[in-house]
Amino acid sequence: MEHHPEIWFSGRVARLLGPSEFKVEGELTVRGVRRPVVLDVRRTGEWWTPWWEDGVDKGPKLRAGFVATTRIDRNDFGVSWNSSLEKGGVVVGSEVAITIDVEAIRE
Repeated sequence: MEHHPEIWFSGRVARLLGPSEFKVEGELTVRGVRRPVVLDVRRTGEWWTPWWEDGVDKGPKLRAGFVATTRIDRNDFGVSWNSSLEKGGVVVGSEVAITIDVEAIRE
């Protein structure tokens, strides 16, 4: 983490699969290694909320929620540390499940 404290995703193409489901193709960068990935995205809803700034009511504002998931092989990104367990097997598996929760506010 000291040398690579951030993970980046840059989306390029979004395909609508249904009223609340998308596939987003893009690139994920981990430890400076960039690889293509596909996110499965689901819109969780929209709702209005109050919005106050410096004691002034500037709302309401429209919010939307999304959840995106994907799976990667961490070795593809140079994350290869591992250690054997005393009774067999290894400490860390190769597959990593990624979940991204997003709440967006329409300006």
